[in-house]
Amino acid sequence: MGGLNLNKSLLYALGKTGVGVTHPLPLEWRKVVAQHGFKVARIRSALAWHGYVVLLLLYGMAAIALKLINGAKEKARSSFKIPGRFVYFDALTAGNLPQHDKNGHSHDIVTWYQQRYRKAGELDALCHSVEGAVTSTVEGIPVISVPSAIPPLTNFCALARFTVWGISASLLSITDLFRGHWWHPLLLREASTAAIVRMHAADKLARDYLFHNSGWIYRPLWTYEAEKRGSQIVFYFYSTNCESFKRPSSYPPMTYGWQAMNWPQYLVWDEYQADFVRRAVGERGYITVVGPIWFHASGNEVPVLPRKAVAVFDVQPMRDAYYQILGLDSEYYTPKTANQFLSDISDVLRECGGVLVLKRKRKIGKSAHPRYRRFVGKLDGRSNFVTMDPDISALRLIEDCVAVISTPFTSTAILGRKLGKPSIYYDPHGVLQRDDRGAHGIQILSGIDELREWVVAVFKDSLTRH
Repeated sequence: MGGLNLNKSLLYALGKTGVGVTHPLPLEWRKVVAQHGFKVARIRSALAWHGYVVLLLLYGMAAIALKLINGAKEKARSSFKIPGRFVYFDALTAGNLPQHDKNGHSHDIVTWYQQRYRKAGELDALCHSVEGAVTSTVEGIPVISVPSAIPPLTNFCALARFTVWGISASLLSITDLFRGHWWHPLLLREASTAAIVRMHAADKLARDYLFHNSGWIYRPLWTYEAEKRGSQIVFYFYSTNCESFKRPSSYPPMTYGWQAMNWPQYLVWDEYQADFVRRAVGERGYITVVGPIWFHASGNEVPVLPRKAVAVFDVQPMRDAYYQILGLDSEYYTPKTANQFLSDISDVLRECGGVLVLKRKRKIGKSAHPRYRRFVGKLDGRSNFVTMDPDISALRLIEDCVAVISTPFTSTAILGRKLGKPSIYYDPHGVLQRDDRGAHGIQILSGIDELREWVVAVFKDSLTRH
């Protein structure tokens, strides 16, 4: 309903004279947009909105029918086995599952959770929905793929109750559609999943349902029902780069969305992140500081690195169109900043006999800005520059390097500090405030002279210790 598509509509209306905002928005939202000075194509936006609600109504009714069919099928063939005492990880990819290195270690979220929170014998399975994933184990507990977070209903009485509920809810939603009460048709699909949870026996649900901060605004309706039935609903941060940069005068308003969170439990890296959550949601939810949270793993080995190897972590700047759609008032992660960040580090390390080992966060291909890709291609020809496979664990790389340099304010700097490595944020243009709470207490260096002084001290200390 909102998000980037709404941003596009607003920006298009601003950039083209006489064009009104055309987007599927309810009447209340159309009024708010108009109050902010935008011309709104009211008829087209209203028609788009009603069409959107009708589609969601049909989608919800289809979801109800599909749930009934799946439940009946499973009852007939009994192929879906409830894995006993289990937990469920939402929205994982193959890279978030255990992938052990030659020493048998894996720095993924499933392994982290089992080692951090569970004792032997407490669980029968660690579940996720990654299709085609090979079953593995963590401390003897199978890590298995299941079709959905909520098992289908197979009990005849429960199926009958859900049938009655589905018919009633569909009729109510159709009636409300004509009454202008759009929220029931809008939420019919989500409500159907919540109804399934209500009709399940509590022992058919996961002990814990874990959600990560890539889906930070929206908490599914069914989680409220699962919580009532004894499941723990846990929201965890796999990263710490969540805040806008401090301005010279003060901090900007918090990025929209965070304050709408309503999770009952939050797992955070440190007290800085705990403070961020408290500023966002107040006293709603219980916050637990757990230290760095592993997320992505790879069995790929870190190649043998020189003794003066420095792990460097940047943020790949995206194409200009991406940032324009975001509609931000300022943007730090541009080719100008990213290229200068790498250039300064490469120059200083070359002077000091060090090697820059660059690990990007993920493979984004041509979505990265072409100026950035060309510049990294040039650096790749230098003898003191090594590009690391993005899939390799950041933690494993840091272990094999003498120090860590990160662009503000990626969580790798905190990983480096946790592992006892010299770790700093480097700001090549000196535009960031040194006391920015987003740094989580990590030192911010500004400009190449400060960077050179720090590198010389790190290498000198390294020689002394070895």
